Amino acid sequence: MQSSVSKIREKIFSNDNFNFEEIALQLFDFQYTHNLVYKQFVDYLKINAAEVQTVQQIPFLPIEFFKTHRILTENAETQKIFESSGTTGQITSKHLVADLALYEESFDKGFQQFYGKIEDFTILALLPSYLERDTSSLVYMVDDLIKKTKNEHSGFYLNNLEELAVKIKYLKSQIASEISEHKSKILLIGVTFALLDFAEKFPMDLSDVIIMETGGMKGRREELTREEVHTILTKAFNVKTIHSEYGMTELLSQGYSKGSGIFEVPKWMKILKRDIYDPMNVSATQGRGGLNVIDLANIYSCAFIATQDLVNIKSESEFEVLGRLDNSDIRGCNLMVAM
Repeated sequence: MQSSVSKIREKIFSNDNFNFEEIALQLFDFQYTHNLVYKQFVDYLKINAAEVQTVQQIPFLPIEFFKTHRILTENAETQKIFESSGTTGQITSKHLVADLALYEESFDKGFQQFYGKIEDFTILALLPSYLERDTSSLVYMVDDLIKKTKNEHSGFYLNNLEELAVKIKYLKSQIASEISEHKSKILLIGVTFALLDFAEKFPMDLSDVIIMETGGMKGRREELTREEVHTILTKAFNVKTIHSEYGMTELLSQGYSKGSGIFEVPKWMKILKRDIYDPMNVSATQGRGGLNVIDLANIYSCAFIATQDLVNIKSESEFEVLGRLDNSDIRGCNLMVAM
């Protein structure tokens, strides 16, 4: 088992002869064999695993299973449990992570693919509700990225918005005075409600700052569409676009948008859509449907997940998340309802 896992892992982030479908099918075979919950799910659907020959034929585990079952391959030991946020009384998802180094490699290389070297950034993180939990995968990721900037000015901000405003103004003045052509970049990443609070209390010119929202109102504010949120933030901070991060507790990889809510994912992820009336009908063609995700980094849990989000696939590499499917729980990481 360990040798097969090692071979799969080597291929996931490799730049040599990367073949997504080949790796996905190998991972499907591994998880069907060694993940009891996933095997029972596939068998319940009366699908012959030996006959699965394409990505579209792979069964996608409903994301709700992360709330009710231990999704973990046999003999794997849990290093960390990430838990989704939720309102009081809600059952939360739990992602049992057997290899934190795998998670770190995934988000590190994913960030580099879309934004470049992490050492070039000063990261200011406005994640108050998430900082109050030690089971947040988002906080774990941002904390590790902050450390990798090796920048004394990078850090978290809870509710000290005035201190954050002072820090940004200081950093902007420092960057403006730099003579070198290679100037550091500022990334302000925050949960949506906190960025809106900051925009209301401290509007300022952040035209040379990357502002990234991670979604989530957590009952702190009236639910708004992404377009409404981005309009408020662009006006308050004098920026052309708002960036976004698409991630969830159940995934070890993330997608990023550099504007207009159009996301891309790293090469070891794939976004597909399912017919909401026929969930076994899965494709990567353009159009709307339920969002299915393949995350090859989910070696020890499940790499094939049917989410509760509604997706519009724009092209082979671009998609937008339109909101939640009906009757879905509203979680802290949801990306606002579409109107």
